[in-house]
Amino acid sequence: MLTKDKHTKLIEIFCEVDDFLILLQQHLRNNPAPDFKMPRYEGRMATSEILTIIIFYQFSGLKCFQYFYTDVVQEELLTYFPNQVGYKRFLQLISKSWSLLHLFTQWRCTKSKRTGIYFIDSKKLPVCDNRRINKHKVFSDLAERGRTSTGWFYGMKIHFVINNLGQCVNFRFTAGNVHDSNPDILRQSLQNLKGNCYGDKGYLTKIFEELLANGIKMVTKIRKNMKNKLMPMRDKYQLFKRGVIESVFDILMTVFDIEHTRHRSSKNGFAHMIAAVAAYSFMDNKPTVLVPQMLG
Repeated sequence: MLTKDKHTKLIEIFCEVDDFLILLQQHLRNNPAPDFKMPRYEGRMATSEILTIIIFYQFSGLKCFQYFYTDVVQEELLTYFPNQVGYKRFLQLISKSWSLLHLFTQWRCTKSKRTGIYFIDSKKLPVCDNRRINKHKVFSDLAERGRTSTGWFYGMKIHFVINNLGQCVNFRFTAGNVHDSNPDILRQSLQNLKGNCYGDKGYLTKIFEELLANGIKMVTKIRKNMKNKLMPMRDKYQLFKRGVIESVFDILMTVFDIEHTRHRSSKNGFAHMIAAVAAYSFMDNKPTVLVPQMLG
């Protein structure tokens, strides 16, 4: 049984998705994009209903999408979605929806406040147990072996940028072997941002001057073989608070279940991971870092 708050959240998600699709259709009419085509859905369900169900699943607290769809959507939420399709048909609709879902989540990121204080980090997303790497087929063309501080894994990475209010500003999915300081990933992740961005030692980059010229200053700790430099108290304080992004990853892992190894389709797998980020953007109480007035 869903609580009243979750019913309210469902309506909020639907309204946001519907507004986004209206704006997207208007944009495509005024600015045709030959490289992008709206997915065609043959059936009774509206596109906004499909995207809403995919995102709202992350708020249900359930670990099995089939149970969520058959017992929650088709019964408890029948009045919200009267023109439902069967479970197997809906799985096919998810495969068609991941690109729109990605655009919607990026649109949600553009609505996050530009506070001038940002935190960046990456999180591994294993797609299978290490003992099954040679037999894994679902993400065989996308996943790669990578290494983090916790050891080797086989899968993807999410590169995440948040502001000090805990709001997602940008995100990117890459193969597991892409390094945090990859210049292209940094340029894309920090595009159009102004201010300071705080990261760990993995974000010591050769394009520091280029990023600074574009208005974003990377602030990280130094390695043992590097000369120590004085740091403003404000930067030292914010760097100390960099762990806030780990709290965000913990929410994505435990509340929105962004990582699991049971995907049977790469498109549905991406839809699930993107929906977790979208669901986080609707979360009311996000981890935050307050800036003392004496530090500016």
